[in-house]
Amino acid sequence: MPKKIVIVEDERPMLKALTIKLQNEGFVVEDCSDAAQFFEKIKNESFDLILLDLMLPKISGFDVLESLRIQKNEIPIIVASNLSQKEDKERAEKLGAVEYVVKSENSLNDIVEKIKKFLN
Repeated sequence: MPKKIVIVEDERPMLKALTIKLQNEGFVVEDCSDAAQFFEKIKNESFDLILLDLMLPKISGFDVLESLRIQKNEIPIIVASNLSQKEDKERAEKLGAVEYVVKSENSLNDIVEKIKKFLN
């Protein structure tokens, strides 16, 4: 049974590239371009992993992490963001992220490898 990943990313080219790359690796991928869409999706579907950007329109990724923590979320969350400050990483991890990837410092392959390492 293939692992199912939900990507929350508002940059269309990045969302598309990640989706295609992960599908090519055999994952089932659902994508969301904002937090509201994501919360709707996780109400009705289960996922093995959440790939979350922090800079989202309206509701930030930090707010998503906070909300998931309150809901006692059990799904592992990997944050993929361009925020590279140590404080952002620490805050995300404190809110439950299992991994923090700076997009500008990692290739798509690096991100996919981290996901595979985590799910296998």
